[in-house]
Amino acid sequence: MPLSVTALYAAILALIVVALGINVTVHRVKLRVSLGDGGNPVMLRMMRLHGNAVEYLPLALVLMALYELNGGIHWALHVIGIALVAGRIIQTWAMLSDGLPKPGRGIGQVLTWGSIVVLALLNLWKVATFA
Repeated sequence: MPLSVTALYAAILALIVVALGINVTVHRVKLRVSLGDGGNPVMLRMMRLHGNAVEYLPLALVLMALYELNGGIHWALHVIGIALVAGRIIQTWAMLSDGLPKPGRGIGQVLTWGSIVVLALLNLWKVATFA
């Protein structure tokens, strides 16, 4: 069974992660920080923005793929995929600016966590109904 819905969102999210990684490298050159954050709060913020995506997105995509493999509802996967992409974009936009707390940061994280929780519950439901 092809995983076309998961593949779509995995590709989009991979591009976002690569863009965030490039952003870290650009800031390293700009701020002259070769390793770690160099005690620079801007560098730390850029690293965490990339790290946060790398920490949560693989789990979300694995859950998405498993749900799709088990015959999950495609429109639900699209809603979750859109929420994941929107969450990453909103959080990135909020954190790229001046570093002051913004609602976008929380909204982005809630969309990411919410997507993972919904995917986990959908997978549990699939497992429970297969028995």
